[in-house]
Amino acid sequence: MISIPHKAKQFSVFIVKLLIVLGAFYFIYDRLANDKSLDWEKFGQLIEEKATFISVFILLLFSVANRFFEILKWQNLVKVIKPISLGESSKQVLGALTAGIFTPNGLGEYAGKALFFNKNETKKVIFLNLICNGIQMILSVAFGTIGLFVLGYWKWSFAIIGLAVFLILFSFFTKKIKIKGYSIEKLIQKINEIPKAIHNKNIGLAICRYLVFSHQYYFLFVLFGVDLPYITLISSIAAVYFLASSLPSFQFLDFAVKGSVAIFFFGRLGVSDWIVVFISTLMWFLNVVLPVIIGSYFVLTFKTKKT
Repeated sequence: MISIPHKAKQFSVFIVKLLIVLGAFYFIYDRLANDKSLDWEKFGQLIEEKATFISVFILLLFSVANRFFEILKWQNLVKVIKPISLGESSKQVLGALTAGIFTPNGLGEYAGKALFFNKNETKKVIFLNLICNGIQMILSVAFGTIGLFVLGYWKWSFAIIGLAVFLILFSFFTKKIKIKGYSIEKLIQKINEIPKAIHNKNIGLAICRYLVFSHQYYFLFVLFGVDLPYITLISSIAAVYFLASSLPSFQFLDFAVKGSVAIFFFGRLGVSDWIVVFISTLMWFLNVVLPVIIGSYFVLTFKTKKT
């Protein structure tokens, strides 16, 4: 077996890390520079009119809280493998976010987090990340369904509830069927092996993160002068977040996907398309681009595990 010289291996790892960071920044630039729906002159004028120190501070506070709850979620879950500090959890979450920005539905995030652990723990890390993201998806489905119902899309709500019931029943009757050694029963068993205290904390933190994210969206609409009742606005946000999250996408295309879905819902409520597009872009910038910039540092300073 041919062994790779230590210096050559270090150089190869550095090149891979550099390519990840450059790729992330290229995709961000490409989206912002080539999106024809964005009128930057109009956007600049609006920022001058609406931006104040307090409003910018509140928006940044929302973004910090959004990622902070995600970092706390990961720190809580990874205790199943080993306890990690808040700083280490931040490094893993933000570094993995950067690595997953140009992969479908952030799949690269799973591999990114696994790199911080020994190879024999890879399956556990991927499973825990699935739990971490899974609870967020369940909440988006639940709140999104309620939002659709409040907005009068009853048929959509009942269809989602019906599909959920079908999937639960289907899972119950097929839980023992194995595919390549895996089954629903085994998955449930693995989930139950995690202490209830960790599950409960994970759910609580996920709810906090959802409320922070949705109300940052709400704050932006209010800031941009959208005058709609709270229940209508927050229900629309819940519906948009659910439907957009259900569509296959890349992190760097997140604002485009959410923007197109948002235009459909908010357009019916009389909100200007360009306001919806700008808000979706700002949400993407605040909650994806800024964390990726920080995460790029962790990617570049990342050291591979020896075993």
